[in-house]
Amino acid sequence: MLERLNMESLPRLPADVEKPAYDRSRLTPGIVHLGLGAFHRAHQALATDLAMAASQDLSWGILGVSLRSAATRDALTPQDGLYTLALRDSGAQGETREQLRVVGALQRVMVAEEDPQAVLERIAYPQTRIVSLTITEKGYCHEPATGHLRWDAPDILHDLENPVRPRSAIGLLVHGLALRRERGLPPLTLLSCDNLQANGDMLRSLVLAFALRLDAALTGWIDTHCTFPNAMVDRIVPATGDEDRARIAQRLGVEDAWPVVGEPYLNWVIEDKFAAGRPAWEAAGVTFVANAAPYERLKLRMADGPHSALAYLGALLGVATMREAAAVPALRGFVEDLMRHEIAPTLKGIPQAGLEGYRQRFLARVDNAALPQPTRQVAQDGSHKLPPRLLATIRDRLRGGDDIRRLALVVAAWLEYLRGQDETGACYPIEDPLAAPLAKLLARAEVAARAAAPRQAAHRRALVLAGYRPVFGDLGDKPVFVAALAAQLETLREHGVLHALQAVTRDTESVAPSA
Repeated sequence: MLERLNMESLPRLPADVEKPAYDRSRLTPGIVHLGLGAFHRAHQALATDLAMAASQDLSWGILGVSLRSAATRDALTPQDGLYTLALRDSGAQGETREQLRVVGALQRVMVAEEDPQAVLERIAYPQTRIVSLTITEKGYCHEPATGHLRWDAPDILHDLENPVRPRSAIGLLVHGLALRRERGLPPLTLLSCDNLQANGDMLRSLVLAFALRLDAALTGWIDTHCTFPNAMVDRIVPATGDEDRARIAQRLGVEDAWPVVGEPYLNWVIEDKFAAGRPAWEAAGVTFVANAAPYERLKLRMADGPHSALAYLGALLGVATMREAAAVPALRGFVEDLMRHEIAPTLKGIPQAGLEGYRQRFLARVDNAALPQPTRQVAQDGSHKLPPRLLATIRDRLRGGDDIRRLALVVAAWLEYLRGQDETGACYPIEDPLAAPLAKLLARAEVAARAAAPRQAAHRRALVLAGYRPVFGDLGDKPVFVAALAAQLETLREHGVLHALQAVTRDTESVAPSA
């Protein structure tokens, strides 16, 4: 067996492997991070590692918190919190390039489900100045269409009654902040790093809503003293596979049980609103701004929206990876047209050349042969991803009386994806926090379609599906949207993805009427 990656083996790693450029024995914890998945370790933790190396301010060590699973803790504790980040892309001749770096910013990993009180104590720790989150869209226990806290969510109901054993991220934050206030400790910054529209504003509204159910004075203290910067994050980070572990171990000469892989591209834009200081993240290329909304809007619409389009349409075709999906000529052409003709016009104030450059960069990133990303991984949790990535764009287009055929096709592809079977006949599980109610919704829609006259079946199906307000909000009340969705659902159902792509591309003269 190979020796394990840890502080003892670190000095013996190959010279071409980058290592922490600071004395880890001097690290003190300043950040508690909830949701210790691959994305955080390839993005925010790396940026913190680089910031501490540049500034030698070692007061920003990270205490990572896994909300449920003990896998990350069990893998990284024997490694003293060290892990390898492998950045992969292709060279000019198509050869795979891989740069390895051992990241040292993570000091300790905790599991909230095992000892929530210990997590609350860490949030209330005097030296904690930032609590950050990458818990995915579904982790906020909110309604996707409105952004409101779901008071019927089991974890929220539990956390209102169990202040010392909260389960949800919102419960952990509020009860941890209550401890800080009781102990007279200074406030801190709560920093969402998830792909949500106005993620800091949303986190603030959810925290304040929960706190108000507990203590109005606590709500006032949080609102007055704590800050919730909005932030945009971007890096493709697929799940790590056994082949990745074996390849990285061979290069290191030691075993790393929990490495992460990602693309070289990294973007992080943050509103510079910190209650108690921050790391020198600008040394890692982070951009600080007064208002992150334009950056966030650009990324959600021109990267995340097309990413979902490739995922759902590609998955229905039976395509395994995002790169393979982008290699289907009809699908790639459709996504390019979607970005140019239906998404880009909603991004007012951004020069056309900038939008075209963003489009080209997105497609180049998806084309990364060294970093295959499963379509089904991107397709997860669509009920929470579609509102900011696609439905907000549809609303803007409808207000202007503009064509939404391509956007409607992507929404229809998601709804068809929820049926759990691709065009090759292969079945797959649906991973979505609303999987159960969505399954009932699909069943109701089919009953409605069968009960309608043949010419009205498609419209009745779409009317039921678009009427699901937790996802679609009031879009089900928009006849133009329902009609466009009905047409695309019928084409997908009757003729398949390739025909639908060809039809929507061919019909360039069609323009949707005003909403």
